[in-house]
Parts: sequence; C-alpha cells; structure tokens
Amino acid sequence: MTASPRSEEAPVLDRLSRLDRFLPVWILAAMALGLALGRLIPDLNDRLDSVKIGEVSLPIAIGLLAMMYPVLAKVQYSKVGEITADRQLLFTSLILNWVVGPLLMFTLAWVFLPDLPGYRTGLIIIGLARCIAMVLIWNDLACGDREAAAVLVAINSVFQIVAYSLLGYFYLQVLPNWLGLDTAALAVSMWDIAKIVLVFLGIPLVAGYLTRRWGERTRGVEWYETTFLPKLAPVALYGLLFTVVILFALQGETITERPFDVARIAVPLLIYFGVMWAVSFATGLRLHMTYGKNTAMSFTAASNNFELAIAVAIGVFGVTSAEALAGVVGPLIEVPVLVGLVYVALWARKRFYPQSS
Repeated sequence: MTASPRSEEAPVLDRLSRLDRFLPVWILAAMALGLALGRLIPDLNDRLDSVKIGEVSLPIAIGLLAMMYPVLAKVQYSKVGEITADRQLLFTSLILNWVVGPLLMFTLAWVFLPDLPGYRTGLIIIGLARCIAMVLIWNDLACGDREAAAVLVAINSVFQIVAYSLLGYFYLQVLPNWLGLDTAALAVSMWDIAKIVLVFLGIPLVAGYLTRRWGERTRGVEWYETTFLPKLAPVALYGLLFTVVILFALQGETITERPFDVARIAVPLLIYFGVMWAVSFATGLRLHMTYGKNTAMSFTAASNNFELAIAVAIGVFGVTSAEALAGVVGPLIEVPVLVGLVYVALWARKRFYPQSS
C-alpha cells in the first residue's frame, strides 16, 4: 500500500500514510457510493456484468488486478527461498487453511442457517475457497512479512486447484450424510479453479516480478525501493476502493431489499473471520513465530477467495440463486472486518512483540 519505508524506531501507525491511516473511512465511503450507484442506475448491474473473465465481471477483475500488482511488485523475490525453507510456517498454514477453516465455516453455516439450505451452501463454498492475493494488502498494512505472505498465497492457491472439488464433495455430501443432515451437490472442475487462480494471482505475480527485475537492473535497488514503489503503492488502495464500489453497486438492490437475509449471512461470517484470525495468531504465538510471519499466516488463514466462491456459486447454482447471494455478501463483510483486523494486528504487535514495534 502506501506505507512509508519501515524503521524499527518509528511507531507502526506513524509509518502509515494519511491515505492508509483513514482506510476505514474510504472503505465506508466506497460502500455508500456503490449502494447509491446500484439504486440510482437500475441497469448498472447488466452494464457492469456484460463483459466477464470467466464468471467474474471485468470491472471487478480490473480492480482486483490493480490491487494486487503494486503489492506483488514490493515483494523481494530473492528472499522467497528462505520462506519456503520454513517447514513449520508452511505446514501450519496448510492445516489452518484446509482443515480448520473449512470445518469452522461448515459448523457456523449449520448452526446459524439450518433452515436456509441455499445460504448455508453458499457459506460452505466460501469456506472452501481459501486465501487469495488480497491477503497481501491486509498483510502489508499490518506490516507483516511480504515475502512470507506471497509464498503462502501461492502455495495455498496451487493446493486449492487440487483440493477444492474434493473438499466440496466432502463437506456438501459426505460429512452431512455421516451426520444425518441434508446434502448438496457441487460440480466444479479443476480447470475452472485454475483459471481463476492464474488470472487473479498469476498475472499480477508475473508483472510484479518483472517490474522488480527491470527496476533493480536499470535504476538500482535504492531507486526502486525509495522512489518507484512509493509512487506505485497508492494504486493498490485505489484498486481496492474501486472493487468495493463495484461489488456494492452490483448488489445494491439486493442488499437494500433483503437486509434481513444479508444480516443472517453476515453473522456467521463475522464470527468466522474473527475466530480464524485469532486462532491463527494465537497458534503463531505458541510456535514462537516472528510478528511478520505470524501476521502473514493469520491473514492468509482468515481471508477467503471470494472471486472463486462467487464464480462457483454462479456457475453451479445460477446468478440469482441464494448461493450466489451468499457468495457476494462474503466479500462485503470480509473487507471491513479485515480492515479492522489490521488494527488488531498492529495492537497485537505492541502487546506481544514490543521489540518489533
């Protein structure tokens, strides 16, 4: 994002630019603008949704790519090898993402939505769609380890290609059948998942890597870190705000006309994001991880791939389905909650890692 260069002496919040420091205000403004546009322009949904990448609206895709590219351009790829050698970090992240996360969402979906199978299935689909590159933004704002976050997102994204369909079958059919609950079907191919991962992680990852190589070779590391990156960084926040506006504009009518349904979906999501982050951060503390790695792991575990969840829900159940609505409500809740968790992480840094504050 637009954080100023890191120094151990300066307080964390002082290292954030004014743009980043008031991020919750900009997020709320973007939500309000999106809702207003959705209500004022009745056919805005059709206009914005007329061009897609897979099942994701092109404007949303542009916003997501704009978010990811600056953050991935910050990654020091020469240090990636050090992160991949940390078996404890990688193993713990995989357990949190692929065992704890889906099981927690399955439990919350059945506890809070036992009478609404469409919304319940939509929540389980969100729980199965693990971290995406937006994690890098929250991690960067919280001053986490950029290289660790990039590696964890990449590894979990690759794992997702193989695991998503299998876990969907398990949590929607096998486990409910064992427990005597209703079952649901989920038909999604590995290629559909791979396309989403390649577009929303692969493109900005390659662009970020090539940008760093070009900048360091042609102008030097110091110029790249102190001149180029500070100018590029605000693009990530603009992309985030643009994406929030579009998401709320696309679902403005639904949100305002069915607020009770949105609220019922929101409650288990609020609990999920908070519990996943807290459990992950506590696990990192117990394993004596550094603040940077613990923060990267925690945001990776607490975040979900809403592009994939929305695409799967629309592709399998239809654009007007309850499952699709649950998929859309997911990021609407996730964005402000994870913004809040950024501030929780900064507080936790002072409380549990005073030496790095």
